[in-house]
Amino acid sequence: DVQLVESGGGSVQAGESLTLSCVASGFDITNDCMGWFRQAPGEERDGVASVDDNNRATYAEFVQGRFTISRDSARNILSLQMNSLNPEDTAMYYCAAGDTDCYGGTLWSPAYKYWGQGTQVTVS
Repeated sequence: DVQLVESGGGSVQAGESLTLSCVASGFDITNDCMGWFRQAPGEERDGVASVDDNNRATYAEFVQGRFTISRDSARNILSLQMNSLNPEDTAMYYCAAGDTDCYGGTLWSPAYKYWGQGTQVTVS
């Protein structure tokens, strides 16, 4: 079975950093479109960052220059380094995997087939 398990969320002060991890099992993340999404209470789910099979990444404008997505194919882990966090970044963060590649990455959620359970990030 395909599983995505996120970790690394927590409560931090504005300006601080967090690194989220997503451990994948049941498939190899190397050749698939991988992404991070987030959803705040009462809000729609937004794409945050995505990476394709050649590690070309795309980012939402609101995290550009602050967040970095990366893939460790050897350990089958997707990460999201988040710097200069601000209260607007408070949300549940979800890891997602497509079952095909996505050239350059995509923040379009229907492109993703598998989702993790989420990890909460709170910035005050």
